[in-house]
Amino acid sequence: MAPRLAGTKLRKLGRMLENDGVEARYRALLSAWRDPATLVEGGWEHQERSDASFEQGEDRPELMEWMMLADQGSYLPDDLLAKLDRASMAVSLEARVPLLDHRLVEFSWRLPRRFKVRDGRGKWILRQALYRRVPRELVDREKVGFTVPTAAWLRGPLRDWASDLLSPSRLARLRSYGRSPSSMRGRDSARATAEDAVGLWAALLLTAWQERWKVSA
Repeated sequence: MAPRLAGTKLRKLGRMLENDGVEARYRALLSAWRDPATLVEGGWEHQERSDASFEQGEDRPELMEWMMLADQGSYLPDDLLAKLDRASMAVSLEARVPLLDHRLVEFSWRLPRRFKVRDGRGKWILRQALYRRVPRELVDREKVGFTVPTAAWLRGPLRDWASDLLSPSRLARLRSYGRSPSSMRGRDSARATAEDAVGLWAALLLTAWQERWKVSA
């Protein structure tokens, strides 16, 4: 594993362990901002179940099923699919996601766990189907993601724009930061890392949106 990736994973693990309970740790793994209430006054993250109900309820799902359900209800439609739609529409491309056909999704939820994860590997049944038509080395190759170079933008061409938006005088005028503008003060886009940039970008867009539409205290 590359040192940079190892460091990123260790920092994510540390952020997860700062929280108590399975749900809170999983949300910490996915959240761009650790505490929404410090960014948006009265902010909160939607929770289908509380940690207590997850850990003690008689009808609680297994951890893997709960994580899949959380991803299906939030991360998938609010993040991955939204980005796919924007990127494809930007170049007039019609993208389709065949694995999200409702009949296939319903079928997948009925499958026993052994068809989803086996011998430490996920997507077991899908791999078996692909082996029949796709070279095995393509199916089993390491997953490689890609991200928008937000940190590089904030350190480079967008540095002045970001610094100006995060100035104390401008933050103090905005309703979202009414009680705790200090949560954003001191944020330096010039030193933003790839991890910092995710939350910082969300805050910058919120600030720009409020100013554009005159949303103020």
